[in-house]
Amino acid sequence: MSVELPFAPVDAVIRRNADGLRVSAGAAEELARRIQQRGASLATTAAEEATRDGRKTLMPSDFGIEHVPDKDGLELPVAPVDRIARLDIDDDYRVAMDARVALADLLESFADDVAAAAADLARHADRRTVKAADVETYFELAQYY
Repeated sequence: MSVELPFAPVDAVIRRNADGLRVSAGAAEELARRIQQRGASLATTAAEEATRDGRKTLMPSDFGIEHVPDKDGLELPVAPVDRIARLDIDDDYRVAMDARVALADLLESFADDVAAAAADLARHADRRTVKAADVETYFELAQYY
């Protein structure tokens, strides 16, 4: 599976949560992969919601979002998030622009949570670099966070 998100914005999300720790390329790649999986899953659920409402266009409310943030305030780019949203849904569905922004906001919040926990795990291991293993370990321990 190819990863739709560029690694640079994912790296930036990790860095803002790492409080001075370094970030390995592997950590950014692993988090991008996890963000993509999460986004595709959220879009599938949103498509089911839209279908129940008799629509083929995904709206922010399908993602549980009432207020859509300004896209300029987001680190994750909206175009790759749109591609992520379409990975596991039928081509007949459309994703409204504000729904793309809403999904990007949800995924960035998800990434912030994972990045902060991965940084904690790196510190706990007495390392100065957040690695892919820290991101993977977070998902193994996620039920405790």
